[in-house]
Amino acid sequence: MDKKILAFLLVALAVAIFLSPFASSNPDGLERVAEDKGFLERGEGKEVITAPIPDYLLPGVENERVATAAAGFVGTLVTFGVMYGVGRLVAGSKAAPQRTDPSVR
Repeated sequence: MDKKILAFLLVALAVAIFLSPFASSNPDGLERVAEDKGFLERGEGKEVITAPIPDYLLPGVENERVATAAAGFVGTLVTFGVMYGVGRLVAGSKAAPQRTDPSVR
């Protein structure tokens, strides 16, 4: 793995671990508008997909700040892993040798 990529991953992990516990607990933009306009409850109901880390809190961790930091760590690693894999696949397909006719210049 390239040293630059590793350095960026470490910075992203540091942000996820040390800054995510200080994120605002207030609703985000869309949730706030739904709350203000009075239709937030209409979005509630049967879950289509269950979140692996609901509400950005790693299940089983009692301390909320630690659970948030752990969720940020896991989420960052998973996102990095998926995108690194996709990048390797794309780069690998572009780097594949092409057949050329030696008689054509």
